[in-house]
Amino acid sequence: MTSVIEGATTAAQKPTDFLKTVLGRIVIVKLNSGVTYRGILACLDGYMNIAMEQTQEYVNGQLKNTYADTFIRGNNVLYIRTTK
Repeated sequence: MTSVIEGATTAAQKPTDFLKTVLGRIVIVKLNSGVTYRGILACLDGYMNIAMEQTQEYVNGQLKNTYADTFIRGNNVLYIRTTK
C-alpha cells in the first residue's frame, strides 16, 4: 500500500523522511477545525506536536493573526504541506 503525503515528491517516501526534509522551511499546517497556519517549521516530535516560527493564522482563507512562535498539538493536525 502506498501512502500519499501533501507536498511529497514521490509516493514511496515515508512521512518521517518528508518531515526531515521540511524542517527549517516554510510549511502550511491545516488543523481539523479548518484553521490554517503558515510559517517556518522549527521542530516536531513523534506525536506530531509542531513548533513554528513567524507564523500566520488563516481562518476561512483570511489572515487573522501573526505570531512570532506557535505550538500546535499533534492531535489537531489534519496535514502538513510545503509551499511552492
